[in-house]
Amino acid sequence: MYNKILTTILFLLLTTVALGQAQITGSVTDNKKQAIPGVSVALKDTYDGTTTDSSGHFRIRTTEKGTITVVASATGYETKIQTITLAGQPVQLDFALKEKISELNAVTVTAGAFGGGMGKKGLTVLSSLDVQTTAGANADISRAVNTLPGAQQISNQEGLFVRGGDSYEAKQFIDGSLVNRPYYLSASNIPSRGRYPATLFKGFAFSTGGYSALYGQALSSVLIMETIDLPQQSEANAFISPIQNSLGIQQLAKNGKSSFGFNYQYTNTSLYYALVKQTPDYFIRPRFHNADANFRIKTQNGMIKYYTTFSYNKLGVRNFNIDSVDMKTALTLSNYNWFNAISWKENLGDGWKMTLSASYSITHDSIRSQLQDAHNVPQYTFEKYWLDTVNFRLDRKESLVQGKAVIEKRFSNLNTIRFGSEYWYSQYDFVYNSVNKHLPDQLTAGFAETELYFTNSLVATVGVRAEYSSILQKAKVAPRASLAYRMGKGSTISAAYGQFYQKPENSYLQVSPSLDYTKATHYIINYQRQVRGTFLRVEAFYKQYEDLVKTVPSYNNSGSGYAKGVELYFRDKSTFKHLDYSLSYSYLDTKRDYLNYPTALMPGIAANHTATASVKRFITKIGTGASLTYTFATGRPYYAILPDGSGKTYYIKDQGKTNGYQTLDLSIYHLTRMGKAAAIWYASATNLLGRTNIAGYNYSYNAMVKQPILPPAQRTFFVGLILNWGIDRRQDAIDNL
Repeated sequence: MYNKILTTILFLLLTTVALGQAQITGSVTDNKKQAIPGVSVALKDTYDGTTTDSSGHFRIRTTEKGTITVVASATGYETKIQTITLAGQPVQLDFALKEKISELNAVTVTAGAFGGGMGKKGLTVLSSLDVQTTAGANADISRAVNTLPGAQQISNQEGLFVRGGDSYEAKQFIDGSLVNRPYYLSASNIPSRGRYPATLFKGFAFSTGGYSALYGQALSSVLIMETIDLPQQSEANAFISPIQNSLGIQQLAKNGKSSFGFNYQYTNTSLYYALVKQTPDYFIRPRFHNADANFRIKTQNGMIKYYTTFSYNKLGVRNFNIDSVDMKTALTLSNYNWFNAISWKENLGDGWKMTLSASYSITHDSIRSQLQDAHNVPQYTFEKYWLDTVNFRLDRKESLVQGKAVIEKRFSNLNTIRFGSEYWYSQYDFVYNSVNKHLPDQLTAGFAETELYFTNSLVATVGVRAEYSSILQKAKVAPRASLAYRMGKGSTISAAYGQFYQKPENSYLQVSPSLDYTKATHYIINYQRQVRGTFLRVEAFYKQYEDLVKTVPSYNNSGSGYAKGVELYFRDKSTFKHLDYSLSYSYLDTKRDYLNYPTALMPGIAANHTATASVKRFITKIGTGASLTYTFATGRPYYAILPDGSGKTYYIKDQGKTNGYQTLDLSIYHLTRMGKAAAIWYASATNLLGRTNIAGYNYSYNAMVKQPILPPAQRTFFVGLILNWGIDRRQDAIDNL
C-alpha cells in the first residue's frame, strides 16, 4: 500500500515537470554545410546545455521560460549566439559556425617560397646544420642552396643561378639588409666561397620567384638570412683544419637579456695545395682573413641586433695564354670587405610591429693582370691588341649605405597590413689603367602589402613596390600578388604573380649611364604536401624578361628572353629512423637575347635537366653520421661569338654543348668529447667518381683555338675538428636526423 502511494506521487511529479519543459532541437554546421560534432550548445546563465552528436544534431530540455540566449561554441570556430523565446512550445534552432582564423591553422603562400627544411609553416629552407652536413657544400651556404630545385649547377663560378638567371639577379639579405658582395674575390673560372659562416644564422629562406614587395632589385630570386638571437648560454668554439682555423666566443649576460661575441677565421691553402695538385700555377696561394663581432640586446618587447664583419683575401694565379704559344697570363688579386648591419624589431602593442634596419658596406678589389714569358718575366710591348689588353690594372671600390623601415599591423583575424620605405646610397669608383669612373646612385623605394585571410584555408597577398633611381632618373612600380588554398591536411596549392625590376650592373652603367631598368615578370603555380615528416613540392613557372642589356651595336635595353619549367622536390625524414633523404629535379627551357648575342640563345649558365639525390644517415651507437649527395645535370651550351668586319654586329663562330655534369660527394662526421669540449670530427670529399666536368670553353681572340674550362682540381678534400665549450651541439646533429 505504501509503495503504491509513493509511485503515484512520483508519477504525478514527473508528469508535472515534463509538462512544464520546453524542448530545443537543432543542428550545427560549418560554412560548407558540413556537420560539426562535439559543439557545446548551452542556454546562457543556466545549467542547461548539451553537445552535438556525430551528425551535428542536439536536443535540450529546459524549464526556462521567456527570452533566452543560446550559445554554440567549439574549438577552432567563432562562437555564435542566438536569442529565442520559450513559451512551452518546441523550438528548432540551427547554427552555422565560421571557422576561426588562427596563426597555427592558417594556410601560407608557398609559391616561389621554398620549404625544404620543413620548418614552421614550411618556409624555412635550410637550417645551419643542413648547410654544414650537406655533402659537397663544405659548409658553404650557396653550395648547399644549390642542391635545391631551381638552382643551376655552375662549377666554375660562385653564386646562385636560378631558373636561367645570372648570379647578379639573385640577391642575399642579412636581417633585412642587402649584402652587396657576399663572395670573396676570385679569378675567372675559379669559384670562391661565401664570406659568411652558416653558424651565424637561424636559418635560410630561399625564394625562387614571386617574392614579397619588401624586397627589390632582384630579377630572379632572394636568399633571406636572419642572424641568431641570444645564445642559450655563453660558449667558446674553435675549428681546426689544415686549411682553415677559427676561434670564437659568445658571452651571454647574467640576466639573459644581452650578449656579445667575436670570431676570427684564417684560411691558408698552402699546405692543401702542396698535397692536392692544382692545375693553375698559384704563385700566391689563396689566403683569407675574416673577423666578425656581434651584439644583441632585448628591449621591452623586441630585440636589437648588430653584426659587423671584415674580410680580406689575396691570391696570385698564372695560366698559359691561349693567344700565344709560350706566353702566360698572371693575375694578382686582393680584396677587402667590411659589412655592418643593425636591426631593431619591436612589438608596439595592439597588433602593431616595427622593424628597422640599416647597414653600411664597402668593398675594394685590386686586380693586376700581366703578360709573362715562359720564364715568368713581364712582357709589355706588342702590336697585337689581343695581347696588349692582357696587361692592365683595375681598382674598383663599391660602398652602400641603406636604411629600411617596415611597419606592420595585424588584426584579430590575422589580416595584416605591412608598409614601409627603403633608401640606398651607393657609390662605385672604377679605375682601369688611366680611365676613371665614378657612379653615385640614390635609390628610394616605398612598398605596401596586405595579407587577407578569408578562412584558415584561403589567403591572398597583394602588394606593390615603387622605386626611383637617381642615376637612371626613372621610377618603376611593381605589383605583386599571391593566393594559397589548403586542399586537405598538409596539402596546399598556391599561385604567385609579380613584376621585378633591377638596375643594370655597374659594369654596364659605367659605359652607358642612360640605360633603363631590366625587368622580369613571374608566373608561378605550386603544389605542396607536408605530412608526418615527408615533404613534397611541385612547382611550374614562367618568367618573361624585358629590357635586358644589349652591348652590340651599342649599350641599350632592347634585350629580352624567357624561362619556363617544372621542378620537383621530395624529402623524407620519418620513414627510416635517423635517415634523411631527398630527391630534386628541375626542367628548364630558357632563351635570352642579351649582351652580344646575335639572336635569342640558351645562355651558357643553363642546363635543361638537373637532378640531385641526397641521403644523410646517423648511427647512434658509434655517434657517427654520413651524408652522400649525387648531382646530375645535362650539358650546357657554349658559344664563340665574334664581331664581323664592321664591328657593329656579332656572329656565332663556334658553338656546342658540354657533356653532362655529374658529381658524387661525401661528408662524414663523428661526435665525441675531448676533455670538457664537445667535439665533432668532420671530413668531406667531392667528385668521388673522378668525373671530368667541363664547364665550357675558353676561346682565342679569333676562336681558332679553344680550351676546356676545368676545375683547378678534379676532387676536393676537407678535414676538420669542431670544438665547443658551453653548448653541446652534438645533440643538434642527432636531432637533425
